[in-house]
This record gives sequence, structure tokens and C-alpha cells, in this order.
Amino acid sequence: MAGKFKDLCLDARDHQAVADWWCAAMGYVRRDAVRGEERLVEWPVPIVDPAGEGPLIWVNPVPEGKVVKNRLHLDVWGDPAEFEALGARMVREKGGDVEWWVMEDVEGNEFCVFDL
Repeated sequence: MAGKFKDLCLDARDHQAVADWWCAAMGYVRRDAVRGEERLVEWPVPIVDPAGEGPLIWVNPVPEGKVVKNRLHLDVWGDPAEFEALGARMVREKGGDVEWWVMEDVEGNEFCVFDL
């Protein structure tokens, strides 16, 4: 075995806002709040599932905005309307031979939404 899965990482220009968005969208919390730690605002933001079921996600600051399709994305269970209410954008509707919706978060990172 060459490796073992550790974490997921998302890049974002405004990594603080994107971390907060994914926390609201997925019911995650900032790991630092759980541990009582303080991080510098320019550092990556780790977010976690408080139930311990989902993976740790790092939201990393980058200077550039997203310009092409993601090569890796998140798949989530949920209701697209709820993600839209939080500011996500619909990219492709579910239908035909596609059993999921394709959406973008507040910085354009694609993710797929599957029925609960």
C-alpha cells in the first residue's frame, strides 16, 4: 500500500468565508472551536463533522480564483434547494441518465448533490 486517506482539501480565495459556508451547508464546525485552539486568520481552516462521521476538510487560502472545472469534488447527500438558499449555484439539474445535481459553492467549487 502506497498511502492511506487522511483529509480533503478545498482551495479558496476567501478561505474563512468558504469554511463558514461549508460548515453551514454540512453541519460541520471549525475544528479549532472544538479543541479550543486559535489559528491565525491567514492559516488554512480545518472543519469537522461534530458527530465524527465525515472526513476532516481543510479550506486552504489561495491567491487565485477558480478558472476551470474541478478535478476532484465532493459528493453530498441533501436537498439542492437548501444549498441554493445558502448561496450555492445550480450547474446541472438531475434528470435523464444523471441521478444527481451538480452545484457550485460560493467560490465556484463544484459538488454533486444526491437525494437523501
